[in-house]
Amino acid sequence: MMKTVLAGAFMGLMTCAALAQAPAAPAAPASNKPDVKTVQDWSVRCFPIASPSPCDMFQELDNQRTGQRVVSLSFAFYPSLNRHALVIAVPLEVSIPKGLKLQTSTYTSPMLKYRRCDRNGCYVEMAVENGVIESLASSSGDAGKIAIAADNGKVYNLNFSLKGFAAAHDEMVSQARAKAKTPATPAPAANP
Repeated sequence: MMKTVLAGAFMGLMTCAALAQAPAAPAAPASNKPDVKTVQDWSVRCFPIASPSPCDMFQELDNQRTGQRVVSLSFAFYPSLNRHALVIAVPLEVSIPKGLKLQTSTYTSPMLKYRRCDRNGCYVEMAVENGVIESLASSSGDAGKIAIAADNGKVYNLNFSLKGFAAAHDEMVSQARAKAKTPATPAPAANP
């Protein structure tokens, strides 16, 4: 029973993380916009929704010539489970079924497979251990890379910034703990 509850709760986290990656919706009233705080090269966003994981930290890399998103990274925190989720998004029209790796000076992920694609791109969506976050936060360099394995055997490296990662993470966790709403637990049935 507990595994089912945790699995359901964690899927909620993944949904929130995925929603954080969705393209901007048409202009909404100011009260529906996320609160965004820039921490060096990362943005900490907290969404005005009742959620067990209302905040994420986000970075998007765009093609400077076209303005098209090349890749985006989002880390979310689920306070009630003390767990993180990762969403990496790449645009459509890129043949990369083998997946990608996340690499820094202190961490290299296994090959991460895409979980789904929609009209906005393809997504790696997964839970990540807290140790991964600690490795990224303590990386000795200012940059990490996403190594994308293409069908043609080539690996394409996309650099992302780690400047402010640790401070952005601390801010996101603090805000998520303050704003998270956990589903109400049903009361046990009364014994006759």
